[in-house]
Amino acid sequence: MLKLGVIGTNWITHAFVNAAIKSEEYELSAVYSRTKGKAEKFASKYDHSETIQIMTNLSELSESEDIDVVYIASPNSLHYEQARLLMTHGKHVIVEKPAVSTLEELEELIDLAEEKEVFFFEAARHIHEDNFQRVASFLKNREDILGANLTFMKYSSRYDALLRGEEPNIFSAKYSGGALMDLGVYLVYTAVAWFGKPNSVYYFNQKLPTGVDGLGTMIFRYDTFDVTMTVGKNADSFLPSEVYLSDSTLCLDAVNSIGSIIQKKRENNELLEINFGTEQSEDVMLEEASAFANIMVNPMGIKQQKIYQDWVQLAKDVHGLMETMRKESDIIFAADAKEIRG
Repeated sequence: MLKLGVIGTNWITHAFVNAAIKSEEYELSAVYSRTKGKAEKFASKYDHSETIQIMTNLSELSESEDIDVVYIASPNSLHYEQARLLMTHGKHVIVEKPAVSTLEELEELIDLAEEKEVFFFEAARHIHEDNFQRVASFLKNREDILGANLTFMKYSSRYDALLRGEEPNIFSAKYSGGALMDLGVYLVYTAVAWFGKPNSVYYFNQKLPTGVDGLGTMIFRYDTFDVTMTVGKNADSFLPSEVYLSDSTLCLDAVNSIGSIIQKKRENNELLEINFGTEQSEDVMLEEASAFANIMVNPMGIKQQKIYQDWVQLAKDVHGLMETMRKESDIIFAADAKEIRG
């Protein structure tokens, strides 16, 4: 049983902890927050709350011998330093997406994980879901892909605060925020996982007063087709996502969490609908939590090692592309000026 610590006390941390417990591979052992009351309130939601360690000091968390892995769900710009400290002390880390602010940070953490013989996971949960993998298998090695349109736009509850003149973390360059980082990462992961690394990328976006993007359109160019992706945090979209093939169109209700997969296929002058999606789990992070546990529990397995290295390479490709688009759009984070420590 993996002893789990968490950093962050918001809804997404609860979602991961619930999924981790349901997987029967983890037990919640520690909750960290800068505020003791928040950590205690978080821990009180669980049956064995009296045995959960409450911590307000990161050094104490990193040095605890009662913790195997830590799930990090703090503001984006804090991920690097926290993950670095924990892995230095021999802890596996699961870092909520986006795991880091820059590609340099990512590469440094991956190297550190190898040095310390621990695992570094980016929690891009959707790539571990069964429906996502079904689409990946369906598209693998197909030579008749004509293009795709992928969409993820969701109005943020924090945008109202920005309109009032405040600067919420999710819309702050100091905290590595913006639409591309928060929601676009789902789309970029999807495109690279399904279609491979593109030849070139473009990002056309609308800047907010804080210097980050509120809404934008990405175009990934491949040898014979393009993938267009729309992302936004200051508006909602209800459009499906689609993949275009020579004989059909694959229609998805979303890509961040796929609930419906319908292939609309032309056959004998008729349009047939083939549904090959599966029902989603109520715990949307269950597949992700189980996948990470499989690697940590079986670190020497040849299959597990191959899977982990594939995830590492995918993360590098994704963050490299996101950084290229961000910097070409003159979206500059405070982390861009930070010197990586060896």
